Amino acid sequence: MLYIWAIENIIKDTLQEHHLNLSYEIDNNLPAPMSFNVSTNTIKFDYLKINGHKAKVNNRLKETDENFVKIMLYHEIGYYLDFKKNKHDLKTLKYGEDWEIKSLMNLIEKNAWDFGRTLVPDDLLDSYDKYREIENQRS
Repeated sequence: MLYIWAIENIIKDTLQEHHLNLSYEIDNNLPAPMSFNVSTNTIKFDYLKINGHKAKVNNRLKETDENFVKIMLYHEIGYYLDFKKNKHDLKTLKYGEDWEIKSLMNLIEKNAWDFGRTLVPDDLLDSYDKYREIENQRS
């Protein structure tokens, strides 16, 4: 079982390691285990959902609790890196046609995985790629 303080320490240490000035906070009302809020530059996490997700997915990755959280975190950091580099027109998500919304969401998701991967240490690359594959199968 991953506790709040352990997840916070993993996030804090990983952000410091990569010199990223992002906020993080617990949010027990997230629809996902972890998310990035582009408006506030904040990584939010729901520790109960992280533990549930880990129970479903980590049997295929076989990673430590810390590495599992890091893998999820690198994907969320990927959103930050994408929005920092690419100024997506987010009005499309609210006002665009269905095909425009889907196209932009797919691009943002692909970029988040790709940008997040640039920070993943070599010893976690295989697990990160496998996690990406698992998550893509789920959606």
